[in-house]
Formats: sequence, C-alpha cells, structure tokens
Amino acid sequence: MKNPKRLVALDVFRGLTIALMIIVNNPGSWKHVYTPLGHSPWHGCTPTDLVFPFFLFIMGSAMWYSFKKYGSVLTKQVIAKIVRRIVIIFLIGISISIYASFSLDFSHLRIMGVMNRIALAYGVASFIVLGLSYTNLRLATAIILLGYWAILAIFGGDDPFSLEGNFVGKFDAFVLGANHLRKFRGAIFDQTGLLSTLPSVANVLLGYIAGRWIDLSENKLSAVKKLMIFGIAGIILGRIWDVAFPINKPLWTSSYVVYSSGLAMLLLGILLWVIDIREYKNWIAPFRVFGMNPLFLYVFAEFLSNTLKHIKIPLPASAEIISLKGWIFTNWFQPMAGDYGGSLLFSLLFCSVCWGIGWILYRKRIFIKI
Repeated sequence: MKNPKRLVALDVFRGLTIALMIIVNNPGSWKHVYTPLGHSPWHGCTPTDLVFPFFLFIMGSAMWYSFKKYGSVLTKQVIAKIVRRIVIIFLIGISISIYASFSLDFSHLRIMGVMNRIALAYGVASFIVLGLSYTNLRLATAIILLGYWAILAIFGGDDPFSLEGNFVGKFDAFVLGANHLRKFRGAIFDQTGLLSTLPSVANVLLGYIAGRWIDLSENKLSAVKKLMIFGIAGIILGRIWDVAFPINKPLWTSSYVVYSSGLAMLLLGILLWVIDIREYKNWIAPFRVFGMNPLFLYVFAEFLSNTLKHIKIPLPASAEIISLKGWIFTNWFQPMAGDYGGSLLFSLLFCSVCWGIGWILYRKRIFIKI
C-alpha cells in the first residue's frame, strides 16, 4: 500500500510540543522557574501541564496514518511491530531511570516514567483502535474516562482527589512497590505511575479519532471546522467536569484528558488552517526538525540533562561540590540575566543544543524511529 502523505501541521505540532517539553524539563534552577513554565501544584492546569497530553494526542493522530499503511487491521506482522515498540520504549524509560539515579540498586529503581507511560499508552491504544470498530472505539474511550472516575471516587478516601487520599498512589505502591515510586510533596506518589496511565490511553484514542477526521474529511477546511467545534466542546466539557472531578495532571483525571484533548484539537485545527490551507510555511522549519525525530531528541535531552547533573565540579573558594549544570547556571546565566531570566536562558540554550543535534539528523535525512 502506498504510504499516506505526511500531514505537515502534525509534524509542526509535534515539534512545538517536544521543544516545549525540553525547555520546561531543563531550567537553570528549579528554584527559579517562571509560573507558566511550572506545573500546577495539584488541581489546575498551566501551559506546561498540557505538554505531555499534547504529545500523547499527537501520537494518536499519527497512529491513524501509520496503521493505515497496514490496512488498519491486526495481523501477526502488526502485533509483532506493536509489541516490539512497547518493549523498546519501555526499556529506554528504564535506562533513563537507571542513569538518572546513577545506581544499579534495582530494589529502589523507578519503574514508571514518561517513556514508560508512552509505551503502555501506545500499546493499549493500538490494540483498541485496531481491534474495535469506530463506534466501539468511541465507546471504549468513554468507558475508560468514566471508569477511571468511578475507580478514584469509590476506592479513594474521604477526600478521593487529594494527594493524601487518592487511590492512585495506593494502587501503584501495592502493585509496583513503594520503593519503586517517586515521592511527590512528601507523599509516595509517582506522577507518571501505573494506574494513572489508564486515562492517558484516552488522550491517544482521541488523537487517533482526530487523525481519522482529518484524513477522511471531504477537504481540509471541513476537517478544521470539525476540530474547532469538537475542540471547543472538549474545553467546555472539561471545565464543567472539573467541578465534580478536578482537572489534575498528577492524577491525570478524566476532566484533564477531555480538557487537554480539546485544546489539542483546537491547536491542531489552527495549525492545519495556517500551514496546510493558507500555506504560511516560512516559520515551520525549526519545529519540523524536532518533529521528525521527537522521541530520540527527548531521550537525548534526558541523558544530556542527567550527564550535566552527574559531572561534579569543586568550588575553589570552599569545600562545596556542585554539578556542571549548577556551575554553568551560577557562573554564566545568573550573572547575565538574574535568577529567573538566567534560568530561562539556560533552558533555551539547552533546547538549542538538542535542536542542533536534530538539525544534523534532519539535514542528513536520518529519522530515528523508536
């Protein structure tokens, strides 16, 4: 089967998302982060809180085009491809955890993480979209979101959506073991844990539905209109649902899924109109660099960031030893632009280094698929 034509707007959306993900994950100092570039403390949603669900949504949209090459049916070849990708991405996530801790103490190894969630969400969503009809796919999405709400409400404590009372942390500690979870604000709670990966599957499914809409629409303008209408509806529904089931990234609540997916549809519709319909493309090249090797550049950024933390430098005037990252921020960027400005400049430089690696790959037409 002939490969479907690439959707440039989707590549740019992916590139924008990866660039922002790298920037917000790598400030010069975590003590000096501008509010829009920080996560919401618990309930609520900042622009930074939209980055990860946007990536999952984009992954779902790309899945429509990817599986279309195989007839969008489950075959032994497709199953093998899905399973292989799940294993590879999950193991990369484990390797990031090992390198971050710089230890082979597997009794305290963090099992889940960003790449691990991507692997599981991709895998579950893949079997759903290929194994169910379009009607049942939409039904499965609703069941996941409503079922997750019920699980947290029924099995949670007196305050089921609080950090202390939620069921997510208890479930993850029971299944994975408390030693394999991160601590969050003093509690044993992993923000990218196992149970909260379930609703993230819905982000992928909603992205898949959006990709299907775009591809099967009579024309791109009708696709834009549909994305706009359903995007605004998702934003409104998410805000309404927030009253009963708060929008919360650490818990990855169902209202958060609907709200973030609505915003993703809206932004994808705008990009589709600007890039593919109006053909304003002079500005997109830097983001396509990120968008063509997204997971590789994210993984590269993670290993580079941890390397800068692991390299230690003694301070001549004292017995103190700081990381290379801390030294660069303290000696270069903080004097240049102050605490917050310097922290932002560091993250922008870090992102630029990652972009440079991506640009070399892009120029050589090397696209690393993970």
